[in-house]
Amino acid sequence: MSGHSKWSQIKHKKAHSDAKRGKIFTKIVKEIAIAARLGGGDPDGNPRLRTAIEKAKEVNMPHDNIKKAIMKGTGELPGVAYEEFVYEGYGPAGVAVMIEVMTDNKNRTLPEIRHILAKSGGSLGETGCVSWMFDKRGYILVNKSKASEDALMTAALEAGAEDMKNDPDEENYEIVTSPEDFETVKEALEKAHIAVESAEVTMLPKTYVVLDEKAAEQTIRLMDGLEENDDVQNVYSNFDIPDEVAEKVG
Repeated sequence: MSGHSKWSQIKHKKAHSDAKRGKIFTKIVKEIAIAARLGGGDPDGNPRLRTAIEKAKEVNMPHDNIKKAIMKGTGELPGVAYEEFVYEGYGPAGVAVMIEVMTDNKNRTLPEIRHILAKSGGSLGETGCVSWMFDKRGYILVNKSKASEDALMTAALEAGAEDMKNDPDEENYEIVTSPEDFETVKEALEKAHIAVESAEVTMLPKTYVVLDEKAAEQTIRLMDGLEENDDVQNVYSNFDIPDEVAEKVG
């Protein structure tokens, strides 16, 4: 699972350091608005909204921005009506790519996604062409300096976590949960005073495609291109870049 772990960490760090903070805010505002539209404006009764608000706080989004996004979602303020879509396709070396978008204009977004894929040697596929390669799971990273393995394992597994990974070459423990138990496990870690590095409900690959230097460069360019698009909320892929290759392309 190291490939997913590394990419999650890269994205998490980018969210804090990216100079284009407005782009990050735009994506989170969309998520808050649609979460509020679908599940109501009370985060206590709406786990998706609660998670979106936590992401907003992580990047220091002003409280007023969060409040307005919720009110737009619930209809208390006028706002754009976004739709959710998932596009599936292939990247360099045949890696699987799933792209979650929120858009107010599908006729604009679809050609843009197709173009970004094609520029990096990828292609758009039919619905269902790669989704079978992923499992929807809760995924939590905890820095190894924040908790002992025994304490973390006890808290996580007792709360219903499915698995916990400890790769000696990684700086974080990885905890995997069912989507239904994700909030319960995260809350259990908080009650145990264990700081969480990042936490999300995501799509975990069942297998990985190991990339050489050329394919790694193309894939990183593809991931950056997709995530820079304002309509793209999340990108999932099953690539793995070995450390020695990452050092060359990094």
